Amino acid sequence: MSTLYPSLEDMKVHGMLTAQANAVGPRPRAPAPAPMEKEMPEQPKADAPAVLYPNLADLNDYMGLSLSSEEIQKNLGLVPTGNTAVAPSSSAPGLWVAPVTGSDVGIRRAEIKPGLREIHLCKDECGKIGLKLRNIDKGLFVQLVKANSPAALVGLRFGDQVLQINGKSCAGWNMDKAKRALKKSSPEKIVMVVRDRPFQRTVTMHKDSTGHVGFVMKKGRITSLVRGSSAAQNGLLINHYVCEVNGQNVIGLKDKEVTNILVNAGQIITLTIVPAVIYEHMIKKLSSGLVKSSMDHSVPDI
Repeated sequence: MSTLYPSLEDMKVHGMLTAQANAVGPRPRAPAPAPMEKEMPEQPKADAPAVLYPNLADLNDYMGLSLSSEEIQKNLGLVPTGNTAVAPSSSAPGLWVAPVTGSDVGIRRAEIKPGLREIHLCKDECGKIGLKLRNIDKGLFVQLVKANSPAALVGLRFGDQVLQINGKSCAGWNMDKAKRALKKSSPEKIVMVVRDRPFQRTVTMHKDSTGHVGFVMKKGRITSLVRGSSAAQNGLLINHYVCEVNGQNVIGLKDKEVTNILVNAGQIITLTIVPAVIYEHMIKKLSSGLVKSSMDHSVPDI
């Protein structure tokens, strides 16, 4: 079975830990009964205490990250929760090893879960649910979720695919048909079947000693990568738009505002990105002012 890691840094450090555990070898057996005093051999000199991860002792950093024994030990206690993709160490069955990322909350907020989910929502006092839908390739997708709306409260996000509305398949629907279906729905109960953001993917990266992950963005679009950076080595791509930072929607925000979110987002950054061709089709006919003022930019619950 293959092992999954949140980032290249996790895979690198986990490999070091596994190699070190294999080098240590099996645990010694229980000591035999002590011999008689006359048979007691001369006691050997005590060995020097073993150094934890000696092959890391002189390693200052990896891609700008501190990988000293002390730093790794501090993070060994971070046990992933939920569906964070870090596998147990093969050398120590049952022991979870996540020496860099651990159970980072941003990864869990940004997670794109497989499968389908059913959501129930109702209309607000104005008869609205705070949702705009867009048809792409015979599918129906969430184009806009308004802040503090019923759609935002049930966790709908930009890019989610709506498969059913009140038991009716949405395949082939255009925007007008979807709007009519929602308008005719009961104010007390609307049932949707949704798939999480099929056009989007997440990339987890780690800041270097200068606080950067290594990409340049213009109007939300990734335009270049820094050679050797965490962004480059973890597979971030240019010509993609940033939709979320650690699960928080940043669509419609100015680059300066997104940069401020990145600065305050902690040492681990999970970006949710979408290809430019899809993004530009998704937001077509949406004014930038509407997106800026109406889009839900709250930090999602986990």
